[in-house]
Amino acid sequence: MRPYDANWREVAGALIREGDIAGRRVLDVGCGTGRFLAQIAEIAKAWGVDASPEMLEVARARTNASGLKLGSAEELPFKDGWFERATMWLVAHLVDRPRAFAEASRVLAADGRFAIATFDPSYFDEFWLNELFPSMETIDRARFPLAEQLEAELVGAGFSQARMLRLSQRGSLDRTTALERIRGKHISTFDLISDEEYAQGLERAERELPERVDYRQEWLIAVAVRA
Repeated sequence: MRPYDANWREVAGALIREGDIAGRRVLDVGCGTGRFLAQIAEIAKAWGVDASPEMLEVARARTNASGLKLGSAEELPFKDGWFERATMWLVAHLVDRPRAFAEASRVLAADGRFAIATFDPSYFDEFWLNELFPSMETIDRARFPLAEQLEAELVGAGFSQARMLRLSQRGSLDRTTALERIRGKHISTFDLISDEEYAQGLERAERELPERVDYRQEWLIAVAVRA
């Protein structure tokens, strides 16, 4: 239920550019349904790995990637030094980062590059769902790392350099689409709030959401080089 729009393409472009993806052997860690993997596969030799068999089935139908494997970010099913590049899009908050980053370092060749897209915690200052679901802000701030935390974790996992870039975006949803996303629980944080909070927030959204919901997104793009 995440949009494939100009904002999505801007983030994809930043990861591809900063990660120096074109023409490389690339692993997309936590590839999910393969949306970004399909983009990579157009310009590089791309592999994907994900812990969900159901998502991998969708990815197989969507992309012409060189390979798709079932596995976790913390135990990648690939040999040492096999890839030149690795990517991770909105996955860092879902995994054991020190273990996952160490695994990314292991499967990358020397001077390999690891590019990560995640939300900067400042995104949650004015997240449009905060008022409807009050516990979301605290939950997400605990899951999404600050830039300095992310940099320290990458260096600790064996990367010699870690560079942080920020990307700010604006977006807008019509009321119907906003309600569809809430009803479809389009982000994983919905799984971490109580059923009561969800029901109350949905009821309030159906009653109070305006015809358009304007929002901003704050991204953190991390690029690390393997020692």
